[in-house]
Amino acid sequence: MNAYRYKESGLDNVYIEGGNLVEDDAGEECVTIPNINGLHQAIAHGIVIKQSAITGPELRFLRTEMGMTQAQLAAIVHREPLAVSRWERNEIEIDSNAEAIIRLGAIEALNLPESGVREIAGWCVPSAETAPIRIDGSDPTNYKIAA
Repeated sequence: MNAYRYKESGLDNVYIEGGNLVEDDAGEECVTIPNINGLHQAIAHGIVIKQSAITGPELRFLRTEMGMTQAQLAAIVHREPLAVSRWERNEIEIDSNAEAIIRLGAIEALNLPESGVREIAGWCVPSAETAPIRIDGSDPTNYKIAA
C-alpha cells in the first residue's frame, strides 16, 4: 500500500505507511485507525523530533494534544496570546527559543521519549520545506515514527 496522507490531523505532512486498507459501503478504499490516541502520540513525537522549525499547524496540533489554550501556551513562553495565534496561522515565524521550550513542554506533557536541550535547540531552525512526518502503521496498537 502507498502511504496514506492523514489530513484528518489538520496537518498536510503526515503519512501513515503500512496501514490497514478497507473498503467502505460505497466501495471506496479507506484506512482504519483503531488507535487514534496512539497515532496522535506518534505524530506529536514526529513533530518534536523534526529537525527543522515547527510550522503553525504543527504548533496548533501540539498545543491541542497538550490540552492547552493559546493563552496557557503563551504564558509558558512569556508571550502574548496574539503571538501564539499568529504563529499558528503562519503569519510570523515561531521564535526559536519559544519553540525549544514548546518542544520540551510537549515531551513532558505527552510523555514522549526525551531529547536533549542542545539537540532540540539545533532543530529549531527555519526551513524552506515542511518535512514529512512518516508514521509506521503496520501495527495499529503501536504506531511509531517510520524508520
